[in-house]
Amino acid sequence: MYQLDITLRRGQSLAARDRGGTSDPYVKFKIGRKEVFRSKIIHKNLNPVWEEKACILVDHLREPLYIKVFDYDFGLQDDFMGSAFLDLAQLELNRPTDVTLTLKDPHYPDHDLGIILLSVILTPKEGESRDVELSENEVFGSYFSVKSVFLRFQTQSLRLSDLHRKSHLWRGIVSITLIEGRDLKAMDSNGLSDPYVKFRLGHQKYKSKIMPKTLNPQWREQFDFHLYEERGGIIDITAWDKDAGKRDDFIGRCQVDLSALSREQTHKLELQLEEGEGHLVLLVTLTASATVSISDLSVNSLEDQKEREEILKRYSPLRIFHNLKDVGFLQVKVIRAEGLMAADVTGKSDPFCVVELNNDRLLTHTVYKNLNPEWNKVFTFNIKDIHSVLEVTVYDEDRDRSADFLGKVAIPLLSIQNGEQKAYVLKNKQLTGPTKGVIYLEIDVIFNAVKASLRTLIPKEQKYIEEENRLSKQLLLRNFIRMKRCVMVLVNAAYYVNSCFDWDSPPRSLAAFVLFLFVVWNFELYMIPLVLLLLLTWNYFLIISGKDNRQRDTVVEDMLEDEEEEDDKDDKDSEKKGFINKIYAIQEVCVSVQNILDEVASFGERIKNTFNWTVPFLSWLAIVALCVLTVILYCIPLRYIVLVWGINKFTKKLRSPYAIDNNELLDFLSRVPSDVQVVQYQELKPDPSHSPYKRKKNNLG
Repeated sequence: MYQLDITLRRGQSLAARDRGGTSDPYVKFKIGRKEVFRSKIIHKNLNPVWEEKACILVDHLREPLYIKVFDYDFGLQDDFMGSAFLDLAQLELNRPTDVTLTLKDPHYPDHDLGIILLSVILTPKEGESRDVELSENEVFGSYFSVKSVFLRFQTQSLRLSDLHRKSHLWRGIVSITLIEGRDLKAMDSNGLSDPYVKFRLGHQKYKSKIMPKTLNPQWREQFDFHLYEERGGIIDITAWDKDAGKRDDFIGRCQVDLSALSREQTHKLELQLEEGEGHLVLLVTLTASATVSISDLSVNSLEDQKEREEILKRYSPLRIFHNLKDVGFLQVKVIRAEGLMAADVTGKSDPFCVVELNNDRLLTHTVYKNLNPEWNKVFTFNIKDIHSVLEVTVYDEDRDRSADFLGKVAIPLLSIQNGEQKAYVLKNKQLTGPTKGVIYLEIDVIFNAVKASLRTLIPKEQKYIEEENRLSKQLLLRNFIRMKRCVMVLVNAAYYVNSCFDWDSPPRSLAAFVLFLFVVWNFELYMIPLVLLLLLTWNYFLIISGKDNRQRDTVVEDMLEDEEEEDDKDDKDSEKKGFINKIYAIQEVCVSVQNILDEVASFGERIKNTFNWTVPFLSWLAIVALCVLTVILYCIPLRYIVLVWGINKFTKKLRSPYAIDNNELLDFLSRVPSDVQVVQYQELKPDPSHSPYKRKKNNLG
């Protein structure tokens, strides 16, 4: 056993991989097939200075240290910038050594790709266990990446000692609220800017929304980062001006040193932008670690009676107002997969599994050369929103390339049946149809229903890692048709009312006229929520009586499949970017129209799905809200209600200056799935003939 202490000093004359003639380099260290270190990213620099230290335990000196340099590209595959080897057997023990490595590309050995400078010292370690030596942060801290969470992970890297087979992955949460900017630098010809802000903590990133034409933007956005280091870390903050059709302009930068902030306390920070003008105003809160962990199957929180009682007590109805953000507890057992797709030329795959809940992402070890892997891992998460969707994705690990997609399932938390081991059919990337293989999961959800209801009325947590929108003919057509269907409902209703006015059907028109006189004469404001309440109740009784009027949206399903086929063609032609670059500005406008169509169509579909009992929890919540609203409007004169509403609106900023504006009705509807999401979240029935164990049994028969 040896200890290898490495200081990654700097790089010189590295290769330019970006269009601006620069790169965003970072370095990976590997020994054998295992990644043991990943550096931070230095942006827009061909002579980066890292000065980062790594402590690596080495079993033997036969395997060299493999150094690879990449150019970071957000949302794209990172560009290779060169590699080099360090022969550990040639190092003198207990002696610091400065090493200069020349980077080469095996495919183009004559190209000069620059050099990497290291300082190394190799010392023997005797009689010490590797499991004890590796710190918790070294084991888990390296694989959480905003660009690519799909890093290589061997079985040995997750083997904890018998006494510590369960490990919490991060030590705390940093809650950040971006309040506003003041006197920012004008970057546009009109004397204004379109500012937005980027945050980075390690590999975690967040990008704010764009505030058009202002030097004093008001963002009021809240998000969370995970803390991996006990001492905290440094948040890098950069402000940018959005420019359509060309590179965004840099406004300024600043940093927040978390080690200087006290915990369990909210800090208001006014940060001066360096290399620019103006200030940013933030609220930063450091809190204790959330219940997010990974463990072997033998270490099961809910099977430990004492721990289960503590969890049930934490989310009991009596603790309604204790930590409203902590809604519930999720435990996911990733047991095994069967009949996976063969991604390698050998007819096998090297599968690993990524488990995601909002911005919490954990992964299993890799099972090499196996189409029926067994992971037997238990993941636990804190639930912040009961309407979140658990995503489990299976990838094939490739040594020198990004991981290959094998299959995915998306499971809404409210649809989970506790303690039941189920075989989920893996779906394609668009979640529209099956792909090869099934995955066996056992999931348990414990939550406080009152907390969950209250959290429904505040904004959803924004997902940091999302694919960038791109122009798609099928997607644009799909969103147009979806919006057209919503509008046609209103148009058809207008035609129906007009036909009553025209007396096309005298009995119907007479009934409508009598109903109109009765309603207008007796109308009170409380009748509006009462009618909606009756509609919800009517649909509920239709469903429980077996007369379900909800229909599968085959049109949306077909269009999603067509869209996936187009995406596959786009992936094959992704290198032909010349034409796309020329019409970049037009594409951005088209993407905006495409997204607006999606938002309008989704809004109408969510209203429909609320009354269709697509998510019973939300429909029951709507019934409770409508009952309360009906009683209030019946008992309290309208002028008093408007008066209370106005006083609340006028005094909100006085009572809470940094409150984030929201609309409770829109926040409620954002939890209701659209028709597209309903199709994506549908569970496919497994084909019994796909199970290899079943086939073996049949063959024996």
